[in-house]
Amino acid sequence: MSRILLVVDDMPALMTKQGEIFSSGRNGVSPRPPAFFLHSQRSPSSASVPRSATFSSPKSSPLLASSEPSGIGLRAPSLHVQCRRVISSPNVEFKPGEWLSETIHQTVDILERNLKYLIGLLVKSLDFSVALDVLFQELGLNERETESLLTRDPDLRLKSIRSLRARVASLKSVGISGLELCHLVVKCPSVLAAGEIDPFILFVRDQLDGKVDPMQLKRLFMSTEPRFLAGFEEKVNLLIDSGIPREKIVHVLDNVNLTKALSLKPFEEIERLLNFLSCYGGVDLIVRHPPILNFDMDTQLIPRVEFLLELSGGDEDATGAVLRKLPTFLKYRVEHLESHVEFLRSFAGLDDQEIFRIILVFPSIVSASKERKLRPRISFLKECGLNSNEIFKFLTKAPLFLGLSFEGNIAYKLGFLVKIGYKYRTKEFAAAIGSVTRTSCENMQKVIELFLSYGFSCEDMLLMSRKHPQILQYNPDSLEEKVEYLVGEMGRDLDELLDFPAFLGYKLDSRIKHRYEVKKKIIGEGMSINKLLNVSSERFAKKKVEKLVHKA
Repeated sequence: MSRILLVVDDMPALMTKQGEIFSSGRNGVSPRPPAFFLHSQRSPSSASVPRSATFSSPKSSPLLASSEPSGIGLRAPSLHVQCRRVISSPNVEFKPGEWLSETIHQTVDILERNLKYLIGLLVKSLDFSVALDVLFQELGLNERETESLLTRDPDLRLKSIRSLRARVASLKSVGISGLELCHLVVKCPSVLAAGEIDPFILFVRDQLDGKVDPMQLKRLFMSTEPRFLAGFEEKVNLLIDSGIPREKIVHVLDNVNLTKALSLKPFEEIERLLNFLSCYGGVDLIVRHPPILNFDMDTQLIPRVEFLLELSGGDEDATGAVLRKLPTFLKYRVEHLESHVEFLRSFAGLDDQEIFRIILVFPSIVSASKERKLRPRISFLKECGLNSNEIFKFLTKAPLFLGLSFEGNIAYKLGFLVKIGYKYRTKEFAAAIGSVTRTSCENMQKVIELFLSYGFSCEDMLLMSRKHPQILQYNPDSLEEKVEYLVGEMGRDLDELLDFPAFLGYKLDSRIKHRYEVKKKIIGEGMSINKLLNVSSERFAKKKVEKLVHKA
């Protein structure tokens, strides 16, 4: 009994015909005796050592006959067959001729089957390559870009064409298409192969109605490893469960850095952020300024809130009022806030309590440039003769003075005030400019033109505005209706406005008309418009009852 071990390293094209062995020659197929070389190795002392025989063919034999197209350029791999025969008796002689022919037949049969299998794989591979090229061409990639893509992400070759096309369709379903899709695939080929992409897209498409900005999604895919997309749905649902209206959640997602705010931020950290904000305005702050979700709790959000809280004297309600009024306050670094506060201390002479009260009425002061706005405005108030306490009162009543453009707003208003008679750089002048900060230059000009049309002089307007500074900021159409009612219905003279310009500040229907009609029935004409309108509603109602009782 013997055991034969056949080891094939390489094999030339062998063909059998009537027991003859043919090896393809360089210039055609020609029969010749087998060019095998036999090498025997045998242990001289031990019969138990197996005998071995090695057959080798010339390694220069080409794989195909020369009758095949010469342009193929293929070289035949050479055959190295090692036959090792283990015998149980040293008396059994090794006769290779008895089994050599059968061995070669079996080898050729195996090689034929393997060749068919390899050809099948090759055909399938070629079909896949063609289909892959077609897919990438549809996306807008050229051959060079496709090769680079497959080199950077070999896993794409392991995916079926059907799965790749399905992924492309999914990306298009959430709005990523055309050049944006092509750019995404080139920069981030894993978007076509990563398994975490499909659950994410399904959530965005089905639960968020596919309304998230496609550019937001593209930026997320390009800046985030797919593994960090896991848990995205749970984090978004946490925001909704914490109070962000479902109809506002897309607005929030469209205005944050999705990588920093959700993908890379642990669920517990988001929960901690929401709990911290609950004392100062809660999720409403996030809805109004979504980038708050981008902030790091320990290095950004908490230090900024604590700075404002300390400035308020530990008043959480007042601190929350500032943040609710201006959620973007939280985007400023502590160093920036400290710089503004120190400037108001040193240059305006304000203390921390006064500074916080100004911030409370005008949080945007922290966004105003110290050198371009704060310093020249406060310098102007000083030139008008205001001390620190008066500056504080001015800024709490007219805080917009610090934020308005000088060239496009304040300069025009200063010119109007000078034209009607105000003296420049006086406290009166400062009070006048403070009273018109809330109106536009166009509105102020229309008010002045309206008074001029009724025959009032600049001196008259100066007199009225001194008594009632707000008169220059009223709506001109409303002023006209009140003047017409005063002259037409009430039969009064325009000069009465010089004595009581505040008449123009009361509501026409609910105050002026109502009181006039009531008083007219009781005392008739000739009543003082000052006394008519200046008393409180409670006192007016009481006098009305008393007059009716006395009359009865």
